[in-house]
Amino acid sequence: MHCTRIVAIRHGETAWNRDTRIQGQIDIPLNNTGHWQARRTAEALRGEDVTAIYASDLSRAHQTASAIGQALGQPVQIHAGLRERCFGIFQGRTWAELEASHPDVALAWRRRVPDFAPEGGESLLTLRERVEQTFAELAARHLGEQIVVVAHGGVLDILYRAATRMDLQAPRTWALANASINRVLWSPEGPSLVGWGDVSHLQAPESAQSLDERLA
Repeated sequence: MHCTRIVAIRHGETAWNRDTRIQGQIDIPLNNTGHWQARRTAEALRGEDVTAIYASDLSRAHQTASAIGQALGQPVQIHAGLRERCFGIFQGRTWAELEASHPDVALAWRRRVPDFAPEGGESLLTLRERVEQTFAELAARHLGEQIVVVAHGGVLDILYRAATRMDLQAPRTWALANASINRVLWSPEGPSLVGWGDVSHLQAPESAQSLDERLA
């Protein structure tokens, strides 16, 4: 049986992550901590047998992937199907602002209503279709190989649900940390979980905070 091993990485931290501001498809770059996380992730993957590296075309994912590509000697290939969910008119707001101004929308979001979409945005059903099609396409290109995919929290949430056969509306009980390493095996029967939420490579003597202070 030919399977594809997928190492799925969430991008490093951004200033908007710290502010709990909804990024969606707005192109926000990594902050200093995010760059540090990207380098640590690259070092953690150095020496692994990787055939290809794919990333969302948003800079926070592409910057993270570029650090990994440098460590592995691989170019980064862009795939727009790996973009974060589009949150429409709510992009740029904090969750607190959204709950204060649109409590009904916030409640639908919290309950993970599958067909709910903010104006100009994507529903969970639309996101799931896009993400699952993208991963199936990439897996089919690399049967018997291992690839690295750098994307976003919403994208990796869908990947986890697909690999564990978890319903879209099930409450999230798994981590989606910035720069976490997550492993999935994609077979003809679909994806299965190998490992999730590894952040051991980010537990270093030199803290990201100290790096932020030096580079500020």
